[in-house]
Amino acid sequence: MISIACDHGGFDLKEAVKKYLEEKGLEYKDFGTYSTDSCDYPDFVAPAARAVASGECEKGIVICTTGIGVSITANKVKGIRCALCSDTFSAEMTRRHNNTNMLAIGAGVVGPNLALKIIEVWLGTEFEGGRHARRVEKIAAVENGDL
Repeated sequence: MISIACDHGGFDLKEAVKKYLEEKGLEYKDFGTYSTDSCDYPDFVAPAARAVASGECEKGIVICTTGIGVSITANKVKGIRCALCSDTFSAEMTRRHNNTNMLAIGAGVVGPNLALKIIEVWLGTEFEGGRHARRVEKIAAVENGDL
């Protein structure tokens, strides 16, 4: 299952992403927001990230106007590796090398067609492991205060 969350700036893109996931037969849990009314993204992104960190959801997608605020918020949750991607190459490499479990997208930075392609690549790319696993373990060590 994929957690998904946004603020008012990402609402329209979130709705397009939900439709895309449904067409692909992928389950998701929508943590909000549920309209274009002004709101604060941490209220929705933090629960979405916690769902990934706890294992309730396998991965997560968070969206705001730039993607910056939602990525910062998601990365405050222990166990989350959220990457802000605006192109398919970054989406591929962040899965292959960083084993990211959350993706942030800026709805005002990329259009819906590119956003859906970024999501397709990100969801379809596996972690390579090997030397990259050692680096991901060191990221966790930093998070735990051990490095």
